[in-house]
Amino acid sequence: MEIAWLGTLVLLFTIFCLFIYPIWSSTHSNLPPGPRPIPIFGNVLQIKRGEMIKSLMEFGKKYGSVYTLYFGSKPVVMLYGYEAVKEALVDHAEEFGNRGNLPTVDEFIGGVGVGFSNGETWKQLRRFSFITLKNFGMGKRSLEERIQEEAVCLVAELKCLKGKPIDPTRILGQCASNVICSIVFGDRFEYHDENFHVLLRLLNAMSRDMSGGWGQLQAMLPAIMKYIPGPHQRITQHLTRLMEFVSERVKRNKESLDPNSPRDFIDCFLIRQQEEKENPSFNTENMLMTILDLFVAGTETVSTTLRHGFLVLLKYTDIQDKLQEEIDTVIGENPFPNVKHRSKMPYTDAVIHEIQRFCDVAPLSLPHAVKRDTEFRGFTIPKGMDVYPMLCSVHRDAKQFATPNRFNPNHFLDIDGNFTKNEAFMAFSAGKRACIGEGLARMELFIFITVILQNFRLSSKETFSEEDIAPKMNGFGTQPTQYQVSFIPR
Repeated sequence: MEIAWLGTLVLLFTIFCLFIYPIWSSTHSNLPPGPRPIPIFGNVLQIKRGEMIKSLMEFGKKYGSVYTLYFGSKPVVMLYGYEAVKEALVDHAEEFGNRGNLPTVDEFIGGVGVGFSNGETWKQLRRFSFITLKNFGMGKRSLEERIQEEAVCLVAELKCLKGKPIDPTRILGQCASNVICSIVFGDRFEYHDENFHVLLRLLNAMSRDMSGGWGQLQAMLPAIMKYIPGPHQRITQHLTRLMEFVSERVKRNKESLDPNSPRDFIDCFLIRQQEEKENPSFNTENMLMTILDLFVAGTETVSTTLRHGFLVLLKYTDIQDKLQEEIDTVIGENPFPNVKHRSKMPYTDAVIHEIQRFCDVAPLSLPHAVKRDTEFRGFTIPKGMDVYPMLCSVHRDAKQFATPNRFNPNHFLDIDGNFTKNEAFMAFSAGKRACIGEGLARMELFIFITVILQNFRLSSKETFSEEDIAPKMNGFGTQPTQYQVSFIPR
């Protein structure tokens, strides 16, 4: 009996050490204020089901530009509003430059690859990836030419529909994915290729499981959710299958590699690997994960932004009219919109920026972490603590945007109708961890949107309200509401 009682006491003490003591100790440090946590669950139960981003925004309004939130027993720091996010990511870029933890994928990724590594490895992988993407073409096709070629294929595919209403999710996912596939793997897929469909279904399933309610709980309560069955347990399976595809393509490239004539990003990495055999930054593990990072990011963000954008244009037909008027005036009968046209199309440029601001594809960005104990706005953030820059709060900052909760291209136009930059536009994040594919994504959005509106009128039998077009915050990401659209040839 006494042994049983002693065992219970030890168990209770262990629970105290694992869950209660970290909360007690951190609340007595100089962390920013925030909602009071409860043992084991932290602040998770105070986040409204299905309204995570809304809840975090409300905490920001109550506790200020820097506040502490508890994911279980683990404190994280949230940055709210343009000034705080800019101060951290830009003014203190070095201190806030590490990648934080993302429990939904950490076990699989293991801190490797360009997206999740830190230190010297991250610096070398980022520099290599950025330069390779920037200078891509290898004496053959430029990035712009690859996007234009895909745009031609997309227009041809849409014309075959003859104005039939469709859910655009799959076809927009295919066109965006084909661009990054062309760069990373050296070729594109036909839209009716079943292997391509399987690949995109895996990607969509992974995104859905990560951003859904179960994935949200896994991100905030990993120690508990690890042992609870549910859709979140499939995320590693999806990633494993995607990695098998990447590994097979790398194997294929190795067997036919010509160091004097690189065909794609994989060849460039293999050549660099041969040149620096003793450099651990360019080992096979980092190569595979970097390729997967580029493939996932290059497919998901662009396609989701396009779906949001077309939904907005179905709602605001007057904006669609003005876009097509500018496209017809500047591009005319030119079969290929190109990046040089953008400087002559201020309204189109403003609308695309506003689409990105309004749809907020990555409302929390990826978590950062501080490299050392950091004094920030009167508080002390301990070394290694995760920090979430709330990009959604930047894009909804009333001090930076006149109508933050409404779609308004005038946010990026001056009184004379000229395009004007807004420093609070952070669709690609900011600072040292800003998206390395920003230039590519900007090019894709401009060319795909202009070529589609050059050739088609967007139409729908549905009538959309402002509530319908508002981004649907699902866990840590956003998705547009499902809709049907007809691409009517002009």
